[in-house]
Amino acid sequence: MPILRSLFLLFLLIPLLEIYLLIKVGGVVGAWPTVFLVVFTAVLGAWLLRYQGVQTLTRARRSMAVGELPTVAMLEGVILLLCGALLLTPGFFTDAIGFLGLVPPLRQAMIVRVLERGIIQVHSPGAPRERGPSVIEGNFRREEE
Repeated sequence: MPILRSLFLLFLLIPLLEIYLLIKVGGVVGAWPTVFLVVFTAVLGAWLLRYQGVQTLTRARRSMAVGELPTVAMLEGVILLLCGALLLTPGFFTDAIGFLGLVPPLRQAMIVRVLERGIIQVHSPGAPRERGPSVIEGNFRREEE
């Protein structure tokens, strides 16, 4: 239940924060410049997202070409997807979080930290796993008595 409560608070507090920031910025620079800023950040974010997505895909293909599992590139793709959703959401707070995820050193440091903490575990297809049941392959035949 704590996860549901946290999600409920996020879905309640983030829109309220966005509305507050939009009103404050609109009060300082005016309504139309605020609308322009929101649209501009969405367009800029989409362009940066496309550029970095292509770079990440290229790194993933390079890793697979040499027989490595593109773990970091795959996780970068997930973060880029989330950042894209945040950048397309109107508002300044979500745009700021989305733009932070588009900074490659920050994104990669976050991924390394997640992997070091074991929040996400990655196993190569051929490597034995540390936990779980072992599978023993073999053949059998039934002999009549």
